[in-house]
Amino acid sequence: MKYYFYALVVFLLDQASKWIIVKHIPIAEERSIIGNFFVITSHRNRGAAFGILQDQRWFFIIITFIVVIGIFWYIRRTIREGKGLLSFALSLLLGGALGNFLDRTLFGEVVDFLQFTFDFNLFGKAIYYIYPIFNLADSAIVIGVILIFLESLLAWRKEKKGATHEHKQDLS
Repeated sequence: MKYYFYALVVFLLDQASKWIIVKHIPIAEERSIIGNFFVITSHRNRGAAFGILQDQRWFFIIITFIVVIGIFWYIRRTIREGKGLLSFALSLLLGGALGNFLDRTLFGEVVDFLQFTFDFNLFGKAIYYIYPIFNLADSAIVIGVILIFLESLLAWRKEKKGATHEHKQDLS
């Protein structure tokens, strides 16, 4: 049950942050937080990550609905199997997916506002890159995916150690 609570916390933080942006910062307005590196920029995205697949609202609603059902099912399964890290990762995915799902369903677009700009010299070459604007739901989804990848690596390593240990016992 706690994993559904984590998803709810992600969802509520995401929705609260988006509400603050919508109510207090007009679209395209920027507010510097850390110089040019971190800026709050009020933006609306009618597509997916990095602005791809613009104006495909129903596609995203249907896909997200299917994914959310799958996450609910998989969380129940991982809880029964005692996979805490995986369950937590899935709760982040669930909260983030529901946050963006609600935006797309109600408004046809997602509120994005976190913007990072990388401006530095690397081996004498000037690097200037503005990372695509995103939101807390996107962050939760990315962190969830990273944790799933980490859990997969840890499980693979554990299986490999177990197989090596069994192989050594078989040789004895």
